[in-house]
This record gives sequence, C-alpha cells and structure tokens, in this order.
Amino acid sequence: MPCRALYAGLSVALGLLSGLPDALAQNRVALVLGNSAYQRVTPLPNPANDAKAISAYLKSANFEVVEHYDLTQSDMRSAIGRFADTVSAKGRDSVVAVYFAGHGLQIDGENYLVPIDAHITREADVPLQTVRLADLMNALAAVPSKSRVIMLDACRNNPFSEINKVAGRGLAIVDAPPGTIISYSTSPGSVALDGDGANSPYATALLSQTKEPGLPVEQAFKRVRFAVNDATNRQQLPWESSSLTSDFSFFGGDETPAVTQVAARTGGTERNAGGASRSLDAWKKELQRRSPSEAYEIVIKEDSVAAYQAFLETFPNQANSSRVREVVDRRRVTVAWYTATTTNTPASYQAFLGAYANSDFAATAQRLMARASTRSILPQLANTCPCALPEQRPQPVEQRATRSIKNKKEAAKPKEKPSRRARRIQDDDDDVAPRPQQQAVPVIPLGIGIGIGGMMGGPMMGGGRTYGGRPPMSSPAPRGHTPQRTY
Repeated sequence: MPCRALYAGLSVALGLLSGLPDALAQNRVALVLGNSAYQRVTPLPNPANDAKAISAYLKSANFEVVEHYDLTQSDMRSAIGRFADTVSAKGRDSVVAVYFAGHGLQIDGENYLVPIDAHITREADVPLQTVRLADLMNALAAVPSKSRVIMLDACRNNPFSEINKVAGRGLAIVDAPPGTIISYSTSPGSVALDGDGANSPYATALLSQTKEPGLPVEQAFKRVRFAVNDATNRQQLPWESSSLTSDFSFFGGDETPAVTQVAARTGGTERNAGGASRSLDAWKKELQRRSPSEAYEIVIKEDSVAAYQAFLETFPNQANSSRVREVVDRRRVTVAWYTATTTNTPASYQAFLGAYANSDFAATAQRLMARASTRSILPQLANTCPCALPEQRPQPVEQRATRSIKNKKEAAKPKEKPSRRARRIQDDDDDVAPRPQQQAVPVIPLGIGIGIGGMMGGPMMGGGRTYGGRPPMSSPAPRGHTPQRTY
C-alpha cells in the first residue's frame, strides 16, 4: 500500500510538472516603445501609460522586456538595433514581441513610426524624420527567431496638417514576413482613438482579452478586435496580417508547428490551413443560423470581405449593417491601394484612379503615376545609347592583313558567267525570298539602382521594403548586360 501511494503521488507530481506553462521554458524577449511627449505637435496622453501597462503584462507572460519612453529618431533606431542584437543572442528558438504606442503615418503606401522630435512640414520630411516600419521588420527578420508578434497602437490621427493632402489616413496594408503576426490597433486607412481613460481602447483590450491559458494568438487578437469595436461604438476595428509557422499563446500552451491553426491573411482576407478563402455562400449558410447580434460578432472577429458581404446580404436592414457597409467599402479602397503601390506602374495607378477617383489616396496616386511614367520611359532610352549596341571586338592586325590579301586575289579572278538555267532559278528565288533587312538594335533593359523611391524602382524612399517584396538583385550580371531590377 505505501508503494502504491508513493507511485500515485509521483504520478500526480509528474502530471503537474508536465502541465506547467510551456512559456517558462522559452526564451521570450520583448521591446516596448511608448512615445507621448511630442515636441512639435500636441502631446499624446496615453502612449506612455499604454507602454507601461503592456510591459507589465508581457513580464507576467514571462517575457524579458526592454522598454523605452519618449524616444527621438536616433534613440529609436539605436533601441531597435540593440534589441535585434538581444534577439540574436537568445537564439533561433526565441519568441519575440514588439509593442509601439504613438503616432504613425503612411506615405505612398509605406508606413512610418514617428519619434517625439520629428519636424515634418512637407512630404519629403517623413522618411528623413521618422523610422520606417520596414526597417524595424527587416532588423528582426535578419536574426533567427521562432515567432514574432508585433503590436502597433500607432494609427492616431495625423497631427502634421502640412502633409494631410498627401498622407493617407492611418497605416497602409503590409504583408507579414514568415513567422510573424502583425496586429494593428485599427483597420488599414483608418484612425485609432487615444482613449478617454488611462489607456487606449486597443491596449485595454489587449490587457483584458488575451490572458486565457493556451489561447492561440490569432484567436486572442480576434477577441481584441471585437472588444475594441464594441468599446468605441463601432468606430475602431483592429486587424492583423499573419504568416505564423508555429502556434503561440501569451500564457501557457505548447508551441508546435501550426498545421491546422495557421491563418495566413493578406489584405484583410483570412485563409484556412490550405490557403483557400472561405466562400461567400459558406459564410451565408453560417450566418443564417445566427441572430443578427451573433452574426455581427462572428464577422467582426473574422474580419474578411466575404464575411462582411454575407452579413449584408443576410441582414441588409439591421442596425449594424451601415457600419459593416462602411468597413467593406473602406477595405476595398485600401486593398486596391495596396495593389497599386506594390505593382507601382502607370497602369496600376490609372486603374486605381478609375475606380476610386474621389478617395483620399487620389492625389498621391496622380503623383505616383506621373513618377512611374517617367521611370517607365528610361529603358527606351537605351535604344539610342551607344552602350546598348553589341560589342565589336577589334580583330588582330595579322588577321586583317591576311583577309585583305585574300579578298584582292578573289577580286582578280575572272568571274564565270552563270548558265541561263541558273539565272532563271536565281530570279525565281529572288521573287520568293524576302529581302534582307537591317538587324534591329537589341533593347537592353536599363538597370535602376537603389535610391530615392518612385524614380528608383519603388514608391517609397530608401530603396523599398524587402520583407514583403523582392530584394534587390545581388548576383553579378553577365558581360554586356545590365539587369532590370524589381523591388
């Protein structure tokens, strides 16, 4: 009996140990940035409070937190660089979290985080005075890690009135790099609220909706989205872009390869594990079994155009239908803008203007279309450039002299008169065969180097993002050929 009791006690103890949160055995590291004390625009009251609250939250989830407040541009860049070194030291099995609260802007489809010392009076100041979101993402993507969770409470209303005509509202759509989920406090092209209380609506929802042990992070952010939307009276709707390759939860739960839980979402469209979007008819069948309030909660949590459209067709006259219609219309505009800026051709901007000529992106689309048109004619100039002609190698002196003597001997020989039959055959051939034409000068693409975007291969300044698009070609080109680079 004592042996059985001892055995039972050991079994219970081992069971408890195996059930401990897996987070206790992980390398978890987080960077938290809160910018409130802006020097040239009205300060924001809540970002510093939000950052402090999220820092405490992440520490309770067993993250090693690096926190900074009210950073200048130089300080922000240094903090990101040092944090990337910290992640590298933790190893490839580490889990990384980043939270930023403060002002954010988009210019020409590129997102920027605003430091407290930014002095912005015109569009060209934005890349020079801020920190690109792409630089943060690239710094993290350059060091191996298991999962990255990025939380951006950075879509407050644009305080820089001088550039309101060229800067779109909120932030632009981006693709999350592999192993990353990006959570935005509001939808693309929309504005987030700073909040009337001690914290923003987004930070408040993060603190209250994501503590369930074992709750997958995708499900946690769905709860955050509905909580924020409900707390702001349908004014604010968070969204995510995810390409996670393993499951993650803030508290407890295993992190295993995500076979059935991965939701790769681009441009506001969720996909299942096989990559296929849920159809409109499938959504309609699902919603027809629900009450209007239940259906609204479902589509808000899922946040896909198909789900919203199914709601509108199923409940066209409900109280929430007008708000859903606004969300769908705005999402289509931002997805079209994402397509135009990533394609970055005159045709793509023309197509956008044809569909959304009255949107807040129209002025920017006109400017980028003109810029892309200028860039598109550059390869044609290669036809008139002597450097585009085939290379003519000089012949050796001895070879030229020998060929000249041979040609003189051939010319001195008496020419044989062809027979009448041979002349007739030759005349027939001349009537059928096409006359030889002058060989066309080959078109050699003109390489566009890295530099100021728009004129140099991309809509943004600084050479373009690399985590969500093609990196510049780095392999040497063959002799006599200049590659056409795409960014």
